[in-house]
Amino acid sequence: MASFSVGGAHSSLRTPSLFPTPPTIRMLKHHPVLNCTPFFTTPSLFSPKNLSLRSSNHRAGIACMSTTTSPVGKDDQKLISGQPNEKVVQVSSWIDYLPKEIQPFAKLARVDKPIGTWFLIFPFAWSATLAAASGSIPDFRNLAVFACAAPFFRGAACTINDFFDRDFDKMVERTKERPMASGAVTPFQGLCFFAFQLLLSHGIFLQLTNYSWIIEAAFIFLSCTYPLMKRLTYWVQAYLGLTINWGAILGWYAVKGSLQPSIVLPLFLSGCFWTILYDTIYAHQDKEDDVKVGIKSTALKFGESTKEWITGFAIASIGTLALTAYNAALGRPFYVFLAAASGQLAWQIRTVNLSSAADCNRKYVYVFRFKVFGIGFVSNKWFGVLILSGILLGRVFS
Repeated sequence: MASFSVGGAHSSLRTPSLFPTPPTIRMLKHHPVLNCTPFFTTPSLFSPKNLSLRSSNHRAGIACMSTTTSPVGKDDQKLISGQPNEKVVQVSSWIDYLPKEIQPFAKLARVDKPIGTWFLIFPFAWSATLAAASGSIPDFRNLAVFACAAPFFRGAACTINDFFDRDFDKMVERTKERPMASGAVTPFQGLCFFAFQLLLSHGIFLQLTNYSWIIEAAFIFLSCTYPLMKRLTYWVQAYLGLTINWGAILGWYAVKGSLQPSIVLPLFLSGCFWTILYDTIYAHQDKEDDVKVGIKSTALKFGESTKEWITGFAIASIGTLALTAYNAALGRPFYVFLAAASGQLAWQIRTVNLSSAADCNRKYVYVFRFKVFGIGFVSNKWFGVLILSGILLGRVFS
């Protein structure tokens, strides 16, 4: 599943007089990483006494210019730092400390990227909390059971996704080092690992207060067929929404032993709209590669109108959440948190840079020894927390 995912050397840019022409200055000014404008706005830098510096830095200047017009390569990474004696810090993962034999499988299950697990847990937690009696807190046993099962189920979903996409992943810069794409894990090993994770999650699901094999089977079917949808429809993010928010149905059933459509259906739809929003942002980082290999996504379908589309989905998500709260007779505290969550979505949509992979992927980016946070994908965790907090307090004070 998509949602379920610079080293360098000392900089050679010790002198700011690398670019004698204003167009280059404008390119760097708007570059999302370099942004070297302060070094090029001093007129004295272009005086005759500095002309001798231009020749010695010509090659560095050309290299720096290339980062403004093409993806960052190995040679370009050395020049991302814009100050003397500064380095870009390589981000390492705790997976690197595991035994070598285990590392490929840990990466296959995305255990170092827990945001996808959170996206599975939130719909279940919302629903199970809604199902609690008025004035009461939710049954933490059910929440704990699902929280334990979610990492294994999410890992299984990622594994089957990589199995189907292994040939496509080889052609995409962001995914070419995934275990099955790189050959670190064979397809047969991947399928065995997929089955192993499903068995673990199934054993944990059985501990729910009310278990339904039909709901779990539908959950598994959606997860296994999701990777195929990106070959068939541009609305693959909508199918992902159906898959990742299935916990909204399971959560209510785990508590009540039955379903109440007036509450469960709008809650499920709100999660689907939310998923389309954040995964469309996420898909923008791969849109150029997706066109080359023939993968479809809402990022390609919406194109330059993406912000208008995801604004509509944000409104739909907030609206259906409000309908859910009304039908469930939640107290006023919920609507305070819903307003805060609405502001978070509005901020996210307004500020996200859809042309920046780092911004869409919401990664840590180490530049000039400072942590630079993108805007978009991981910030949705806080949306989920706000809604869960609102439902909890709304139920307690209903």
